[in-house]
Amino acid sequence: MNFNPQLCRNESEVESKLIVQYLLPMLGYDASKWHQEVALGSIRLDFLALISPIIPASSNSFPKASPKICVVMEAKHPKQNLNFHVRRLRRYLSSLQVLYGVLTNSKDFRIYELEGDGINLIFQCQGLEIADKMAKIKDIIGRDKLAGLEASQSQSSIDFPIPIPIPIKNITLPSEPISLVTSESITMKTIAIYHNKGGVGKTTTTINLAAAMSRKGLKVLIIDLDSQANTTYAAGLMKFANEDDDMLKDSNVYNVIHYPRSNYIPEIALKGSFTYPEVDVIPAHINLIWQENTLVDQESSKFQLVKKLELVKDQYDVVLIDTPPSLNLYAKIALIACDYLIIPSDLKPFANEGLRNVRNFIQEIDEFRSYTNRNGIKVLGVLPSKILTNANYIKATLPKQEKVITERYGFPVLETRIFQREDLSRAVDNFILEGDIQTPDPKSIFDFKPDSISAAEFEELANEILNKIGTRP
Repeated sequence: MNFNPQLCRNESEVESKLIVQYLLPMLGYDASKWHQEVALGSIRLDFLALISPIIPASSNSFPKASPKICVVMEAKHPKQNLNFHVRRLRRYLSSLQVLYGVLTNSKDFRIYELEGDGINLIFQCQGLEIADKMAKIKDIIGRDKLAGLEASQSQSSIDFPIPIPIPIKNITLPSEPISLVTSESITMKTIAIYHNKGGVGKTTTTINLAAAMSRKGLKVLIIDLDSQANTTYAAGLMKFANEDDDMLKDSNVYNVIHYPRSNYIPEIALKGSFTYPEVDVIPAHINLIWQENTLVDQESSKFQLVKKLELVKDQYDVVLIDTPPSLNLYAKIALIACDYLIIPSDLKPFANEGLRNVRNFIQEIDEFRSYTNRNGIKVLGVLPSKILTNANYIKATLPKQEKVITERYGFPVLETRIFQREDLSRAVDNFILEGDIQTPDPKSIFDFKPDSISAAEFEELANEILNKIGTRP
């Protein structure tokens, strides 16, 4: 039985056509011995193949010299460079103490083995070679091979199955299985995207993260609180040719935060044309610059967004708030209203120095939130954004820059990296030419070039963020 990697056009097809339909059956794992979309604490695995339906005991129960005899399998988009994902696989295997990990994009197939806290590449072949190399692959991670290893290793078991979002057929579960889908998982989550340094990719992150989540079936609302209105433009809401046709100046985010008993979110929200399925957008406007003076004198303006979001908590799964690159009132309103924070950064010196301001700003806002019985902001992490694609930079410099973020500034770094690619800028600069009139028609990367590497990167980001906030499509 042969496998043709050309059949896999996206990550979903790598999962279904390579792993589910071909690899797992060839390795001897029936439906009761593998699980998909496995969540273990903060870790979310694409696949986990086991000798039995019961996960072995936690790593605290036995020495690290005896890791769990099972296989983590991670599928990536065919255009993804697997080198970018080795670090994450290493964290998965070392955190869970799992012996083997498979990393593949259908064109490149790799097997890694856990050794201490690191992993070693022990097998690699091209996708076209998988069938010819199957005997070797079976000899490493085949079910019969792992069963022999397990028999020689004394391990205990815990009496609950691996928690999975959707029970796999043919598996008999205990009467009280552990459930990962809690009541919190289906509540609206509000995420601010903020850095006080401009030009670090906040708009690009907001638009494409919203599109990625919408494509997963989630109901998404974007709120633009930046007077530059770049997100409003990128959402396709600024298609008027002159001021006379500007319908946004009298109906935008200012109305939401200024008027306490009118201008509710359903009245102001517009349908963005940048992606499908459509995403609701509360637009910004250039007039926010001078209107801030009015809001500063209105103490209640800091809370209006919180109150009005509460009224639509059953209408949206995720709210993304784009913020100004400053410490002004609009940034305060965003951080008062959010549950979580993403900090995009190009990791350059000024962006890094600005993280001190961000940290102090969060502390100030958290103190303010405590007076209103709101929990502190949960920082999801610094998102490496607009990163250079130079191979030497990625290998030698980028890891050092990411390490500095944690050690010097105290922020976690997200595992996903968004690289600076031409497709992202072309997507937002897209236009329609009608005669001699050029009309802006910006698109998300998923609608402009869905099979691009950038689309795959934002798909990875959406998965990571949804996993961290506990929201499942």
